[in-house]
Amino acid sequence: MADRHLSCTGTAPGQVRSLARGALLSPFKQPRPDAGFPRTRLVLSGVRVDLARLAAYERVCGFPTGEDALPLTYPHVLGFPLAMRLMSDPHFPLPLLGLVHTSVEISRHTALPATGAYELAVCIEGLAPHRRGTEATVVTEARAGGEVVWESRSTYLARHRTDARPSTGTERAPLPVRAEWRLGSDIGRRYGAVSGDRNPIHLYPLTARLFGFRRPLAHGMWTVARCLAAHGTPEAVLVRAQFRAPVLLPGTVAYAADGGRFELRSGERRCVTGEVLPLTSRGRR
Repeated sequence: MADRHLSCTGTAPGQVRSLARGALLSPFKQPRPDAGFPRTRLVLSGVRVDLARLAAYERVCGFPTGEDALPLTYPHVLGFPLAMRLMSDPHFPLPLLGLVHTSVEISRHTALPATGAYELAVCIEGLAPHRRGTEATVVTEARAGGEVVWESRSTYLARHRTDARPSTGTERAPLPVRAEWRLGSDIGRRYGAVSGDRNPIHLYPLTARLFGFRRPLAHGMWTVARCLAAHGTPEAVLVRAQFRAPVLLPGTVAYAADGGRFELRSGERRCVTGEVLPLTSRGRR
């Protein structure tokens, strides 16, 4: 896998161009799990956090503002423009418009100062069949002082017809409810403004209907960030979360947790399930 080093200048305009390019190319993509995909690893050095944008992110997601360390989920926002460049590449086989975030795994080895400088690297690890289409796995790393301090692995689903049968996994008993949250219709637009993820399925009823949803959906990364803001995490931590059903906006959801497990429910439907585990010896639990 070849590294491609990028300049920090022009990152935000580049993200806008990536979304536009991805939107134009989406109708011509033919997703399948055995398709080719870009093998480039994009690297961006000297990344510093915009503290005003960070504070806006913290407010939208429910994190306390003004902390010395970045929220666990914030490096995902920093790496998102690189992921967009890869997923809008003409050789990436999944259509950017309508992609659904289905899971995320995050490892943080140490606290990340909000005033620090980081090197970000993003690559596409591979494609895999899913019962509802094809998934791509995107890996993001943040380094400081030459060491990996944070990493994530996200899966994104392009829905299309398959021959796979629905899964019949065993459901665990519901976790005890800790809080109920009323979500406004603007959550997708507010999170999109601070994260750069302006996928149309999150913005308005009209744009969501183009992809088969009657109302806009909350971003998966907003739902897990909101849950982690309520749950809390140790400094060295491994978090796994699955986005199992859409959170429709507006709506009311129940946040439930017990020990290291958490979930977000809409009525009887589990929308997000996850777990928080301690990370030791700079490795996985």
